[in-house]
Amino acid sequence: MTSHTSLPHSPTPGLAGLPDSGLVQLRAAGVGLVLDLSDGLLPRVVHWGADPGLLDAAELAALRLACRPQPVGFSVEDPVQVCILPEQSAGWLGTPGLVGNRAGRDFSTAFRVVGGSLTLGGADTAGGSASAGGSPSADGAGGRLLVDARDDTAGLGLELTIELTAEGLVRQRARLTNTGEGPFTVDALHLTLPVPSVATELLDFSGHHLRERSPQRTAFTQGLRMRENRTGRTGFDAAYLLIAGAAGFGNRSGEVWGVHTAWSGNHRTFAERTFHSVSVLGSGELLLSGEVLLEPGASYTSPWQYASYGVGLDALSARFHRHLRARPQHPSRPRPVVANTWEAVYFDHDLARLRQLADAAAAVGAERFVLDDGWFGARRDDRRALGDWYVSDEVWPDGLGPLIDHVTGLGMEFGIWVEPEMINEDSELARAHPDWIMAGAADRLPGRARHQQVLDVAHPDAFAYLLGRLDELLTTYPIAYLKWDHNRDLVEAGHQASGRAGVHDQTRAAYRLMDELKERHPGLEIESCSSGGGRVDLEVLQRTDRVWVSDCNDALERQQIQRWTNALIPLELMGTHIGPAPAHTTGRRHVVDFRAGTALFGHFGIEWDLTAAPEEDRTRLAAWVALYKELRPLLHSGTAVHADHPDPAYHLHGVVAEDRCDALYALVAHASSELYPTGPVRLPGLDPEARYRVRPQPPGDVPDGIAQRWTIPLPWWTPEGIILPGRALSSAGVQAPVLFPERLVLIRATRV
Repeated sequence: MTSHTSLPHSPTPGLAGLPDSGLVQLRAAGVGLVLDLSDGLLPRVVHWGADPGLLDAAELAALRLACRPQPVGFSVEDPVQVCILPEQSAGWLGTPGLVGNRAGRDFSTAFRVVGGSLTLGGADTAGGSASAGGSPSADGAGGRLLVDARDDTAGLGLELTIELTAEGLVRQRARLTNTGEGPFTVDALHLTLPVPSVATELLDFSGHHLRERSPQRTAFTQGLRMRENRTGRTGFDAAYLLIAGAAGFGNRSGEVWGVHTAWSGNHRTFAERTFHSVSVLGSGELLLSGEVLLEPGASYTSPWQYASYGVGLDALSARFHRHLRARPQHPSRPRPVVANTWEAVYFDHDLARLRQLADAAAAVGAERFVLDDGWFGARRDDRRALGDWYVSDEVWPDGLGPLIDHVTGLGMEFGIWVEPEMINEDSELARAHPDWIMAGAADRLPGRARHQQVLDVAHPDAFAYLLGRLDELLTTYPIAYLKWDHNRDLVEAGHQASGRAGVHDQTRAAYRLMDELKERHPGLEIESCSSGGGRVDLEVLQRTDRVWVSDCNDALERQQIQRWTNALIPLELMGTHIGPAPAHTTGRRHVVDFRAGTALFGHFGIEWDLTAAPEEDRTRLAAWVALYKELRPLLHSGTAVHADHPDPAYHLHGVVAEDRCDALYALVAHASSELYPTGPVRLPGLDPEARYRVRPQPPGDVPDGIAQRWTIPLPWWTPEGIILPGRALSSAGVQAPVLFPERLVLIRATRV
């Protein structure tokens, strides 16, 4: 019996579009990816990180030789080949890429590449020849590698897609096909990427409702750090991004490598380091027992795995942001100011009151009015009627038309709240179709959460019902926007008819439902809301137009939640609302400027009963709304930046225009500093050779946030400001004003 591994310089003959050397180099936006397919083995990453420059065939071969590990001889005699989908047959004894079996057999695979194609710079080279060494992407445009592999003994086919996007993101996924006899059970399908030994620190995220995406750092030591999410949605405490980097990496410094799993159901993300000097980041869908059983000819496709490299977290994030903005479906029109009714009225729907609220919202500049929960069936509280998607005759005897006409007459769009994937047991739908409720067993429903159960959207009749009801709602009324909620975890989420686990099917069905509604109603926008920020990922954003960042509108909590949401997605996709004082979720009171200045950096909205707000607050709010409308072209197209300020009480973040002609920064005091004053703050992201006028930006120019200037003046803090080169502003900075805790000011830098 021959070993699966062999000398890595052996040619790979007969693969159309791939070089004989088996080496492929992709380059884009300062990132290099070198892949090795020699010996017919699955692709191995020779290099992922800073672009090493265009290498010829000899140089690529030398790089492969230089990076080839020394054999250790304990698992296999040859060097252990850690492929993108790691296999134990190659000597890898860490987390396997594929876990599955065929009635106990075929538990281990030895895939061999049998075909592939290479697309570089937009031209498909399949059937042709790549340039020497397989590195024709000299223009840095990236490319896509498609690999077909088979294991005839195990009766499996594998298709790998590996991309380097124009923005420098690595994107990959796998498709497994049962080519053998009898069913094959898939328990896991993981993809990995290696990171170098310089990456000794990990950043991922914890959190809970009202405190989503809370950062945590750990050492990247030997062993396995596995983050699993079993909630049936992306999750409050999901890893979100798993980032490995040089010790002490910051926003603007230190090499970092990060992965994200684009999937809205169960998933796992892991970092693994062995004593053989192998370090990988990996991820995939977390499949429940028996969820994926492939009959002969059937296939399973993994979620997309996205990976980004940069020097500093800002560079890593910018690649994600630019990739999202390059999508054809990315929102292109100005993001409208939203007024949502939830914290203003909750379930107390009254036409006269809602008209008054719409009048107040329009008066401060709102452009979209969203009616939240409570408009349908017997839904007077959260205990009943979920699933009965009919306009309530009790509350709305004349339908929603009178309110919608009033809202649109004020020049605003109309939006509405829905939660299609959930059901109350006290509902007409549950009484008519109890078999549509997801359950661990036909005679045992899961425990209720928020008085809810989960509707089996993958059930064909349930899917047809939801599509019909929502389609009729959108056809009957001019509704521009759905706030799509998802308010409980999936516990014992199975199909009653078959008794099989159903989280995978449920996730796919929810995607299909959104896709179908969007196809039927062009221009419809959908927000992903899930008990706040419980469903934030790049796959749900393929069909939604923003995410609700958190149910917590406390501006202090929001500062951290929004910062780390922005680590993955750009500001225009983040729902950021100004809430009332005191905040409904914490009881804290903040001045209008702190609340509005926090909401400014995102898709701005209002979650506040303005009819009860003092006149001076509404006047101040109108000024912030006007600023948002003025600056949203900058905020929603520029590069997000975060300074590495040494004082933990103060944080500076901002947005710099792509051409670096304009920038807006927020200096935020999270607490009282032990220093007085805190000292200069550096303004990152500016053109070092350009000169900028730097000045306070009204209405965020009042350091105490109470519309009056503090008594000790700061010399440069005037409407005229100062003029300095970008190099000086990013290295020396400007003196920060002394701020009360939980206050912020805005700083504008404009090229002169």
